Amino acid sequence: MDSAPDTSFGHFENADQIAFWNGAGGQRWVERQAELDHMLAPVQEMLIARAEIQPGERVLDIGCGCGATMIAAAEKGGGGGQVVGVDVSAPMLVRANDVAPAEAPVTFVQGDAMVHHFNAASADLVTSRLGVMYFADPVRSFLNIRTALRSEGRIAFACWGELRDNPWALEPLQAAYEHVPKLPGLRPHAPDDFAFAERDWVEHVLTEAGLRRVRFERCDLSLDISGDGGLDGAAATALAIGPASRAVAGQAADAVAAVTGAVRSALARYAKGGAVTVPAAFWVVTAVDP
Repeated sequence: MDSAPDTSFGHFENADQIAFWNGAGGQRWVERQAELDHMLAPVQEMLIARAEIQPGERVLDIGCGCGATMIAAAEKGGGGGQVVGVDVSAPMLVRANDVAPAEAPVTFVQGDAMVHHFNAASADLVTSRLGVMYFADPVRSFLNIRTALRSEGRIAFACWGELRDNPWALEPLQAAYEHVPKLPGLRPHAPDDFAFAERDWVEHVLTEAGLRRVRFERCDLSLDISGDGGLDGAAATALAIGPASRAVAGQAADAVAAVTGAVRSALARYAKGGAVTVPAAFWVVTAVDP
């Protein structure tokens, strides 16, 4: 029998998230790492562009996952820079270490950014590709992350917009609900893929954490969720990440099979050739540590 994931390094309020990303959630991302990095490449490209990484800068990547944004940041920063990635997920960090070029100036650390002891003033820039929405106490988390920033250091992260503006996640979830019970409601702003969807809430979090010059850029685009596998690949992606994946967790095999068919049908209208390109919306948020 597999042992329970180690959650002792993090805050007890984040224990469920730590267990998830060290268990089934993290494993699904590892198994589909290449496909998901390809799918999220447009999000990453926009984030890296807005981060305005300069040669030689020290970058801290929060929720670095399998390392794609770190590697892109290291390439953008050129020689002399350093990128440190922090994530709670041991399996994702193992994959990040495996895929990172041997010469890349990147370091991977397992830690809970809400309470991790960062080296003071060690970073010029904090980045995150869809990795800052999962903290039980986001204000405390950003206060802690700020300790790593030098004076006038910058933050740039991407987070999903409203679920209704993200059919890549909403439509598979609605299809799943035809065959499995609805997920229990979350308290407002609870850790979740869409916890940072509301601009006013994110601005409140960042300003309460002492950050200034908070700026938002809404980005609307379409994501190919097929993983080069057509509709079958798109259904597999939808049931590996996002809310539909949680809706089918622990369900019987026949229910999962029924959901898979329903999701495939729901996504069919987005299929063209081998791609399944579905609308998505996210924010790129930037701020400065005064």
